[in-house]
This record gives sequence, structure tokens and C-alpha cells, in this order.
Amino acid sequence: MVEAQLGFYHHPPQLLDGLEARARELGIDLSSIDLDAITLPAGEDLDTPSDDDEILQNEDPPEVEMGFANTIVVDNLPVVPPEKFEKLGNIIRKIFSRASAIKEGGFWMPVNADTNVTYGYCFIEYNTPQEAQLAREMGNGYKLDKSHILVVNIFDDFERYMKVPDEWTAAETKPYTPGENLHKWLTDENARDQFVMRAGTYTEVYWNDARQLSSELIYQHQFWTDCFIQWSPLGTYLATLHRQGSQVWGGEDKFVRLMRFAHPQVELIDFSPGERFLVTYSSHKPSNPRDTHKVVLNIFDVRTGKLMRDFKGSSDEFTIAENIVFSGVPWPCFRWGGGKDDKYFARLGKNTISIYETDTFSLIDKKSLKIENVVDFCWSPTDPVVALFVPEMGGGNHPARVSLMQIPGKEELRQKNLFSVSDCKMYWQSNGEYLAVQVDRYTKTKKSTYTGFELFRIKERDIPIEVLELDNKNDKIIAFAWEPKGHRFAVIHGDDPNPDISFYCMQAANTSRVSKLTTLKSKEANALYWCPTGHFILIAWVKGFTGKLEFYNVDELETMATGEHFMATDIKWDPTGRYVATVVTAVHEMENGFQIWSFSGKLLYKLSKDHLYQFSWRPRPPALLAPEKEEEIMRNLKKYSKKYEQEDRDASNQMTEQERVKRTQLEEEWAAWVAKWKQLHEEDHSHRIELRDGDASDEEEEYEAKEVEVEEVVGIIEEVVAFELDH
Repeated sequence: MVEAQLGFYHHPPQLLDGLEARARELGIDLSSIDLDAITLPAGEDLDTPSDDDEILQNEDPPEVEMGFANTIVVDNLPVVPPEKFEKLGNIIRKIFSRASAIKEGGFWMPVNADTNVTYGYCFIEYNTPQEAQLAREMGNGYKLDKSHILVVNIFDDFERYMKVPDEWTAAETKPYTPGENLHKWLTDENARDQFVMRAGTYTEVYWNDARQLSSELIYQHQFWTDCFIQWSPLGTYLATLHRQGSQVWGGEDKFVRLMRFAHPQVELIDFSPGERFLVTYSSHKPSNPRDTHKVVLNIFDVRTGKLMRDFKGSSDEFTIAENIVFSGVPWPCFRWGGGKDDKYFARLGKNTISIYETDTFSLIDKKSLKIENVVDFCWSPTDPVVALFVPEMGGGNHPARVSLMQIPGKEELRQKNLFSVSDCKMYWQSNGEYLAVQVDRYTKTKKSTYTGFELFRIKERDIPIEVLELDNKNDKIIAFAWEPKGHRFAVIHGDDPNPDISFYCMQAANTSRVSKLTTLKSKEANALYWCPTGHFILIAWVKGFTGKLEFYNVDELETMATGEHFMATDIKWDPTGRYVATVVTAVHEMENGFQIWSFSGKLLYKLSKDHLYQFSWRPRPPALLAPEKEEEIMRNLKKYSKKYEQEDRDASNQMTEQERVKRTQLEEEWAAWVAKWKQLHEEDHSHRIELRDGDASDEEEEYEAKEVEVEEVVGIIEEVVAFELDH
């Protein structure tokens, strides 16, 4: 063969001369040969080196992934004949493609050759083990129907299961290792509170060290979340959102990941009041623009990460027109009831309220509550009682109504019919003692509306209802707020920009009826922020430019202080009610940052932070003291406060000493700087005399100022100008 006679395959340039000579000896015309098409016998290189040999020797050998870590086994499927094979396969693909894209040709459902029906399981292959793990977490326990709850395992796990010995042996007893102390932050010796801040790409957690008039950084993490962060209601966890799902963090000295919750493209989350459950939400655009968004809602157990229940469907199934908030779905979609026990949750549907119990995550009595035309409901903060609102129907023949219903018995406790209703809002007091219903009614001409309040006394016999009308019932209601754990409420009413603010009490002296305490006239305000412990309120103008603040003592009915935070967008009380933060977020391009104030209105310190997206205090769990013990502490507060007053004085003295040392240091630096320049001034004395033509004095008063005019020719330009004489 020509290839063998030539004696080589790969021909570097330096061998071309030899190639041509050898070809002439053999009588071969090289121009007639395609050298690139020449191949060597298998396994033979005829001692000709390859250009790639050195590269391959220097490269690390490729890692070969052994096993089937990217494959899952889905068991407990229905056993179906050939005519249902395609339908079942499409359903399974749809379920498991939510975790990630299934590898092409990666779905296989074996068929029994004898009976020609499926075996009841299938194999699904993904591109990576991580995707398979996510699919296992999402699909395991999925309820396909009443008889088929899916069991999902990683294929590689079967090898581990096969190694389980036939004979039982006692498990090795391992020494106890304590887990993360999730409440260590509550034991701070200075009783400080924490807050989290998300600015730019960084998320940071701080101590609020008001005694030192500063904040202390605890933890910093860049790109910690893809979207936003959220504390759990009792402050135990901090949640972050990611493309694959949500995570919760906590711990003693730093935040460690405690649990993951798989939910691709998650957009929103919500904790139950007792932190037992986490609700995650995602909305997916349909391929057909005429269709509505597809909604996925998952409810997880926070401690175990187990998926307890999921809800899927179009956005139309989760809302009614009056409540569209986020991608066509109100948020939070589920509202929790039963107090801190997280016993019930409910959602609003068309003509229904679906109430579920968390013991089984199924509907109470296996059916939704049918209420024609219901548009809103809310739970009592402490008891399993639902307040619901139904507007007028039939052109006014059927009046609007507000009803109170006991759960789980669905017994109606109280009902109030309302006429000529334009709108209705419901406000529960934090202890569940009162319910205020703000009712906007049409006038007789139907051309305008006026507002009144229906006040329910929930804890009293037969739940009496009082009607409250403002002095000017035509006043527009701008804001309403109950005093936390108290019996008072405040209302901003009137016309912008200077409405009035009225305070009322449900238990005034010598009367069991609601009574007005006072009205503050013409205040520049649009929001009310009660101190978490009551007694004090911050009256503010937010989401505007003025940022006016007024700190008001409701016990004494007097203003303690006024202030201003230009362009403030948010106001946040710390959970103890000692401090309040006013915040300017990235809603505005300028002035981003926060200011910390005392409850009485003293500005303590402030911090600027560019691109500030979130500021949130860490919540505290309820006190473990009995109400009687709290009352005793309040009675003897002066005795207990002596210790802390001394600590405050010590901290103040320490700050005074630190400030004195700082001022002394600045004075010494200034004196050294002045001495340095005086020395340089003396060293230049002879040079200055020379510049003054021998005059030795440096005093300006001894010189006579003279003005000298100097003329200087800058330049001459000659130009010939043509002109004509008149004839």
C-alpha cells in the first residue's frame, strides 16, 4: 500500500523534503495523493509523534461519573394497560419537569411482557444529581390520587439499601451533640435588639447599640438572597429566596442554614404565626397569552422540611376580582387562624371560604364554607373566630352584613346587617378583644359617601355592638390603628394635607361606651405607628418628601417631641418599643439610610446606606412571664429600674470619657500641625526678607499698598481695508 511504503502518517514541515525524495525513488506522484485521507493501521503510529500527546500528558484525566445519581425511581404508580400508557406518562413528565428539565430520552416506564401492563414504577433521568435530588424532594409523597401516593428514590440509593444486613444489630450510640441554639440572641446581657438590612448586593445583621449611639455588625453575606429576606414571626429564623427555592437560617454566633425548601422560581413566602409552617408561592406565565398565570403554592413543615400540602391551578382559582394584588393572587393567599398554635388556615374563593386544619391538611368537614358573594374575611389574632363581609345583593334588597363565625363548628356568633354600603374594612385589636368595622355608606342621593364605625366587643356577653360616627361624618378616613394590647384607637380623618387625628377609648372612666379622648387639629400626617407596648404613638407623613414626625404620649395627651426625616418611606418600631427606625429605601435614589430614635423622639444616631432595599427588626417571642408577674414588675418598676439606670449612667460616663479622649487627641494633633508650620515659617524668614528687598517685618500693617498701572502691548495687527470714494 502507498501508506506503508511512505512509512509515516503525520508529516511536519521539516520532513517535506524527505517525503518528496522518497516519493521520487518509489516513482510516486505526490500531487495525485490526498495526504489528509491517509490512515494508519489500528494501534500503529509508526513512531510518528502526535501534536496532542504533550497536551494529553499534562491534562488531568477526566472525571468519569459512575452510578446513577442523576436518575430517580418513581414508585407506586397506577398499573395501566397500553391504551393509558401515554396519558400516564404525560402526567408523570408534567409533575417531575417542575423540578427541572428531564433529559432527552430520560423517561422509561417498564412494561410486563407477559401481561402487557406497566409494573407500577418508572425511571426519570436528569442532567445533574442536584436536579434529581430536587425532583426527589418535590415528588416524594405527591398525592396522584386517593390510592396512589408517589414514593421517589435516587437510583443509587438502592445499592445502599441492598447492603442492609439481614440480621438486626443494635445501632451505635453516639454521644449527644447539642444543636444550634436558635434563641441565643435573646440572652444578650445588654438586652439589645437585632435588625437586618439589605443594601446593594450585601445583607447585614446588626445589634442596635443605642447606649453607644451606634450599631454593631454581627454578620455580613454577599449575594445571600436572589430576591428579598424575611424574619419569621417570632424571630427564630431568617428566610432567603433563591431560584431553586427558599432557605431558613439561624444559630448562635453566626447564621447557619437550617433547612431548604425546594420550590423552583419561588417569588413569595409567608410563615404561620407560630413558625410551624412555611408557605411558598410561584407564578408561571402561560405559553398562550390568553390564558391566566399558573400558580403553585406549597406548605412545608419548617423543622423537617417536609411538604405537607400543595395547591396548583390558574390564578383565577385563588382570587376574586376585588382582591387582586400580586400576579392576580392576593397575598398572603392563606390566612392563619387559631392563634400561635397554627391550627387552621383558610383562603378565599368565589362564593366560598376554604378552611383547612393542620392536623390532616384537609378541609374541615371535607367541604368549603359556602357563602354567596363573600368578598373578605379575617381571623381573630387569638381565637378560632372568623369575621367575614358580604356586600349588598339584589340591588339593595339583600343588605350587606358582617358575621362572626366560630371554627371548627361553623357556628355564627354574631351578625350585623348594613345598608347602603359602598365599602367595608375590618380591623382586629391585637388581643382579639375588639373588632372595628369601618363602613363607607352612600348618601341618599348616591352621589357621595360618609364613614362610620361598628365596634364589636368580642369578649363581652352576646358581643354588643356600638356605632361610632365622627364629629364630621363626611370626613375621609385616611388611617385607623388599634393600640397594641390596649383599649384605645386612633383615626386620621379629614382632607389632605392637614387632616385631624382623633383618639378614642373603649373603656373610659365611669362608662362602658366608647368615648373620644381628644382631637389634634390640622396635622401633617398620613400614617399612625403605635409603640408595640402601647401608651405612645408616632404620627408621621411617609412616602412623601416632608417626612414630618410627631411623638405623642397618649396617656398624658401631650406631644413629647417633633422631628423630620426627609423622604422617609418606612417606619419600624423595635419589638420592645424602646426605639423606632425611620428609613429611606431605594424607592428614592437619594438619601438612602436610616435614623434611630428613642420612643420619646430623641434622635440617637443615623447611618447612610446606598441602594438600601430592606430594613427589618428581628421580632421577639412573647414573654414567658405570667400576666400577674408582669403587673408586679410594672408596679415595682422603679425598684427594678435602678440597676439599669446605673448601667445607663456607666455607659454614658464611658462615652463621655471616650469623647474626652478623642477631643484631647484631636487637640494634640492640631497643636502638632500648627507647631510644624510655625517651624517652617521660621525657616523661611530669611527668604521672605530677600523677597521684600531687605525689610525684616512680617506684619502686614507696616506696609503701604500702592497701585501701579502697567501698559503692555499684547500684539499689533495690520489690515488693508478696501473702500470706494463717492463720485
